[in-house]
Amino acid sequence: MTIEFSKKLTAHATPIPGVVLYDLPVHGDNRGWFKENWQREKMVALGLPDFRPVQNNISFNEKAGTTRGIHAEPWDKFISVATGKIFGAWVDLREGASFGAVFTAELDPSQAIFIPRGVGNAFQTLEDNTAYTYLVNDHWSADAQGQYTFLNLADETAAVAWPIPLEQAELSDKDRAHPRLGDVVPMPAKKILVLGADGQLGKALREQYDGDTSVEFAARGDFDLTNVDAYSQKNWKNYSTVINAAAYTAVDQAETAEGRAAAWAINVTAVAQLARVAVEHDLTLVHISSDYVFDGEQDIHDESEPLSPLGVYGQSKAAGDAVVSVVPKHYIVRTSWVIGEGNNFVRTMASLAARGIKPSVVNDQTGRLTFTQDIAAGINHLLDSAAPYGTYNLSNDGEPQTWADIAADVYELTGAERDAVTGVSTAEYFNGKSAAPRPLNSLLDLSRLKASGFHPQPAEKRLREYLS
Repeated sequence: MTIEFSKKLTAHATPIPGVVLYDLPVHGDNRGWFKENWQREKMVALGLPDFRPVQNNISFNEKAGTTRGIHAEPWDKFISVATGKIFGAWVDLREGASFGAVFTAELDPSQAIFIPRGVGNAFQTLEDNTAYTYLVNDHWSADAQGQYTFLNLADETAAVAWPIPLEQAELSDKDRAHPRLGDVVPMPAKKILVLGADGQLGKALREQYDGDTSVEFAARGDFDLTNVDAYSQKNWKNYSTVINAAAYTAVDQAETAEGRAAAWAINVTAVAQLARVAVEHDLTLVHISSDYVFDGEQDIHDESEPLSPLGVYGQSKAAGDAVVSVVPKHYIVRTSWVIGEGNNFVRTMASLAARGIKPSVVNDQTGRLTFTQDIAAGINHLLDSAAPYGTYNLSNDGEPQTWADIAADVYELTGAERDAVTGVSTAEYFNGKSAAPRPLNSLLDLSRLKASGFHPQPAEKRLREYLS
């Protein structure tokens, strides 16, 4: 066997999404050769997923013609050859448009290939004494056997051109008995778990992902974030992402002793539990933030502004943001003035208008409404587009307004008179009432979100649709 020495570390795409073939630098002389089979920093820089391998396996094969596969396992693999040469065959056995796609290649010690979860893996040794090595990012267990997907090595649809005909090769009885492609049950994708699925945002996420079987919804009765035992009852290996749509949002009640405890339990302690799960299982964590993490002194808030909450609710949300920010794969989606399915400011104003009531509404707090359908669509966009992890402001677009402006719009759109709404200052409105402090400016800069390719609808347009 002749090995090409000193190749440049190079990635080559294949017909199977996520499967990448690598040339490896092998350094040799009269004594033999040496290679970096796995070098995290260099390979991640080249685009290889940082799949966090936990186990290194070696398959030694005494004779040429030894053939193993086609096995799709519930974990990712990084495969190389230690000595000898193989003919590798890979078939996509995942649910989706690329199901059945085939890629083959001969590999010697100067190459390696990354195989994502659910792609069938097989090889045939082309030389005696071939050692085949692979890194995996999960520990083998007997329980995982039920999650394997198999394809027959002789499947006519995949039509792998084995260099050594299978009737002359060394196969196990199990491999001979695997099903043809038409009988293979594709390996399902890892799931997205939506927590707080019966809240305003949770309902919008149900609509956004309606019919998508890879998304699982859990209301509080299904998964109680404040119950420590709930976290150990999930098999997190089956999930890729958690969207936490649950939160304590009773701004004024949070200022009481009981409310303070509840706000911190849900917005901080539970979020810390989710963050730990996300780190341990390499999950993407989507966390919903609020304009209340700011004091409202800036004219417009971008994602880099230091947190400066005024009240207990804002403090609990800011603490939750800080916790989530240390999760390697996270999206903090910061919103303002949320409107969705359920009790909210717009519905209250519409009800008052219908009853002929002339309300006094705050006119010195400025921001934009955020409709939950746009939050749900924005979350979907960030996940689908694999936008860079981090914090994204997400409100509806358009001119900033005060609560009094919005109330007047609601009155007009429902057939009442705009001038039925009287504007008052925050201080006047809450005079003599027990209330949490509120930021006077909640306007969020949407530049980063738009740069990612998502453009929220104008709040005025969404308000008209909501009331119609």
